[in-house]
Amino acid sequence: MKKIKKKKLLVILGPTASGKSDLAIKIAKKFNGEVISADSRQVYKGMDLGTGKVERDKKKSKFYYSENIRHHLLDVVKPTQYFSVYNYQKLALKAIKDILKRKKLPILCGGTGFYISSVIENWQFVKLKPDWKIRKKLEQLSSEELFKKLKEIDSERAKEINPKNKRRIIRALEIAFKLGKVPKLIKKPLKMDILILGIKKEKKELKKLIKKRLEKRIKEGMIKEIAKLKKEGVSSSKLESFGLEYRWVNRFLEKKITYKEMKKSLYKEILKYAKRQMTWFKKMKNIFWIKTEKEAYQLVKNWLKN
Repeated sequence: MKKIKKKKLLVILGPTASGKSDLAIKIAKKFNGEVISADSRQVYKGMDLGTGKVERDKKKSKFYYSENIRHHLLDVVKPTQYFSVYNYQKLALKAIKDILKRKKLPILCGGTGFYISSVIENWQFVKLKPDWKIRKKLEQLSSEELFKKLKEIDSERAKEINPKNKRRIIRALEIAFKLGKVPKLIKKPLKMDILILGIKKEKKELKKLIKKRLEKRIKEGMIKEIAKLKKEGVSSSKLESFGLEYRWVNRFLEKKITYKEMKKSLYKEILKYAKRQMTWFKKMKNIFWIKTEKEAYQLVKNWLKN
């Protein structure tokens, strides 16, 4: 009797500006795939240039297509709405199931390691509804103050969280206040054949790519895009919580910093973010680090044969 092949999932990850989205589209075209975005900010509508979202095809469709390739988990909610990693994981797993059902290759692509791990390791989340009163109080504190509180309450959980990720710290504190501590994270890895490709760039090259992309986004109207979000009711504190482009452009729009300071600070912050991304990825197992498209095609081709 012939052995049933495992369902396959391709993951493409790497630091910001490394060319993940372009590679995902090329592989999707070559191997009959669809892309699932793994970016914590691309789920929000109207946040396009600031998040590096792929350009949407002009054709009218209820689905999001870019270069005739269907993309999932882009433009899911408004920036004023609540959206967590739990919401993301639920939708991503649903998208994977849907793509496989249509006999296509699901390609999970992005730079939010936290989101990627939640999917491939199938994290079992604590089902606890948000407590908006607690959150409102915690929002008044800085990331440093919040992290100090978390270390006092649950030092083990604090070790697993980035001290600058305010949203994650608030959620951990909320759970700790309700349950006494944050329960240990249970992982039930997906029973799938998963190939993980990581895009590797030399530090000098990545710095150039980040600088070039930042200039391009500003030219294309990123500042106007963020000003529009403010007019539509996205608060300053919400923009601050989105970090990077949204934090620094918001400060510039509120005349807290100059244009020159905004660009300089934002560039430095993006470099730090890329470093944090790589720190997360280095903890992950079984990543095939690639330098060229040719390498990627060959690895995917061989993997799909098995």
